[in-house]
Amino acid sequence: NLFFRDDGLSDLIGFVYKDWNPDDAVNNFAHHLDNIANFLGDSKDQHVVSVILDGENAWEYYPDNAMLFLSKLYERVSQMHNVEMSTYSNAIDSGVGIVPLCNLRAGSWVYGTFSTWMGDKDKNRGWDLLVAAKQAYDQLIQAGTLKGEQLAAATDQLAICEGSDWFWWFGDYNSSESVRDFDQLYRSHLRKLYELMELSIPENLNHPISFGGGGVENSGTMRRNA
Repeated sequence: NLFFRDDGLSDLIGFVYKDWNPDDAVNNFAHHLDNIANFLGDSKDQHVVSVILDGENAWEYYPDNAMLFLSKLYERVSQMHNVEMSTYSNAIDSGVGIVPLCNLRAGSWVYGTFSTWMGDKDKNRGWDLLVAAKQAYDQLIQAGTLKGEQLAAATDQLAICEGSDWFWWFGDYNSSESVRDFDQLYRSHLRKLYELMELSIPENLNHPISFGGGGVENSGTMRRNA
């Protein structure tokens, strides 16, 4: 089951409402929900409006970590007769309508492409380093060398290295300070993976992948959908 992000509502919370009076922001959000409900009409089917954002990044730009905004938002939405706050699992369990898709375009909520995570030479270099580590891991698996606790530890460490947001940071649009920190941390995790596999650490993991240099909105923590 797939749920698709409402870009408009998500970006309002992620980028816009931080500069608004909390009451005005909540009224505006509720108005948008009413418009969606009115558009759907008297349909007896349940519909899901997905608000998806990097929540841990948005609140620091609100006054008082958005405590007032969030309190008013939850209070207002909980009182709306045509809206129910829910989780995806609860929505499915309650019988929300599921529409089969004949096809699905590859992409993301940022520009509709994967360019945030791949394509840039620095991002691609980060992937190349991961591919080399994964190939080394696969060879040990095929040879039966990794077993027991060592296998479990290496597998967990590989999962850490495979986190997509490492590659998000690489490139020239984020600040040099942020890129440096994530670059060093990413390479340290790859080095630890080689250590857990008891393999020699590649020399190229001692050299920076990316230097950054940009100044993206919200200090590089999020990118607005185009």
